[in-house]
Amino acid sequence: MAAEINNSETTSNSVFDYSFNTLNGEQKQLSEFKGNVVLIVNTASKCGFTRQYAELQELYERYSEKGFVVLGFPSADFGGQEFGTDEEIAEFCERNYGVSFPMFSKISVKGENQHPLFEMLTSAENPDYSGDINWNFEKFLLDKEGNLIRRFRSRTTPLSTEMTSSIEALIES
Repeated sequence: MAAEINNSETTSNSVFDYSFNTLNGEQKQLSEFKGNVVLIVNTASKCGFTRQYAELQELYERYSEKGFVVLGFPSADFGGQEFGTDEEIAEFCERNYGVSFPMFSKISVKGENQHPLFEMLTSAENPDYSGDINWNFEKFLLDKEGNLIRRFRSRTTPLSTEMTSSIEALIES
């Protein structure tokens, strides 16, 4: 199932205005995560960075009770490195990495079919950089109000000091 947007196909001012179908077909409003520090990641199951799922799960387990959530958005935009169906993605993530953080239906994160959420995230000002996503497993760190605070390229691992210190600072703020 395709991702859905609340109210219309127009661009939103907040990540919390969007809703998406999860891999198991349940519609979930991103507003459910307001008040949490949020890490949005574009994922893929057949990528050299796929092993980052393990560290994303560890981050989620380490900080979820402190008001942190990881949101995974599978995409086949980079070399078709994602399975064809949501069921295949869900099975792969659970079987190989024990993923329990929210994962959503496959969407486009770049190009002419780029979902408006990722259009907003890639153009938002932040101290790191803006512009198109270069590859799978780019990470967008948002504060409790949904503002983009940091952006990390694929090579920055989820358990890196740079990432964990940024998460901890936001949780404590």
